[in-house]
Amino acid sequence: MKLLEDRILRDGVVLGDDVLKVDNFLNHQIDPVLMQELGNEFARYFAGKNITKVLTVETSGIVPAVFTGLALGVPVVFARKQKSLTMKDNLYSATVYSFTKDVTNEITISKQYLGKDDKVLIIDDFLANGQATNGLMEICKQAGAEIAGVGIVIEKSFQKGRKILEEQGMDVYSLARIQAFSEGTVQFVQE
Repeated sequence: MKLLEDRILRDGVVLGDDVLKVDNFLNHQIDPVLMQELGNEFARYFAGKNITKVLTVETSGIVPAVFTGLALGVPVVFARKQKSLTMKDNLYSATVYSFTKDVTNEITISKQYLGKDDKVLIIDDFLANGQATNGLMEICKQAGAEIAGVGIVIEKSFQKGRKILEEQGMDVYSLARIQAFSEGTVQFVQE
């Protein structure tokens, strides 16, 4: 998606060999106009798949997921990384390791919001090694929900996440696919 790629080139900051900082429009400060365009594009790509829920992990996946849910006209459910006082029982859970934060979380979703009649679209901000998406897929499996596909805002194609998901039969649609970081700049996959 050229609009997103242009924004990454303009405002993204490469940190080291594998980290892209996009907190000025995606995961700290939010550009709602851009997020609406991203949601519309995910809805366009996954149209006709009879999606009943959009699923993501807190926190950075929530905004693109909400705009996707709005465009599709379906509810959005997000997995929590910490249990609250109101969420103690009747939970689906999976363990997810975050390479960026170097922390392992148990993500949870109330059984009330996901079930065997759901057809789910998973949305996340980044795809690197596929840990968050695999955790959400595990929760869908526990719920008996069908997965319609996976929408990713920014994919680090030089890492193994896409391969892992495609080997499991997932339809993965990434709006920006990064081939490499080279001397502080971003190189996109040419399709």
